[in-house]
Amino acid sequence: MTQQMPIRVYYEDTDAGGVVYHARYLHFFERARTEFLRELGFEQQKLLVDFHLAFVVRKMQIDYRTAAKLDDALVVETQIRQLKQASIVFEQKLLREDELLSEATVLVATVDLSKMKPIPMPEEIRAVLAAE
Repeated sequence: MTQQMPIRVYYEDTDAGGVVYHARYLHFFERARTEFLRELGFEQQKLLVDFHLAFVVRKMQIDYRTAAKLDDALVVETQIRQLKQASIVFEQKLLREDELLSEATVLVATVDLSKMKPIPMPEEIRAVLAAE
């Protein structure tokens, strides 16, 4: 499954020249992963309460190709590339119409918040993610 999330570039996302600041791409990708999980029924707060679990970014590789600019209408595409026992690898793309602006590979670990240690993903979550 590839989920698409629209994003509008606001003034707060840009530098004085109206170009999106590089760290904002991380924000765009983070929001899209959160919405991807939400669409599958896994809200972050519910995961914390029900499972004492959080998905935390362990590693991210990002490629900046072309700058996004003030008022651009963008889309973040998110999909799962790999699912392991205690982690997920997401592939994400930031697009302006058909133009690829940036892409990221993000390794997200499943962590027990009380211990701040990686744990296996609960089977009910893993089964839903594996079906995608």
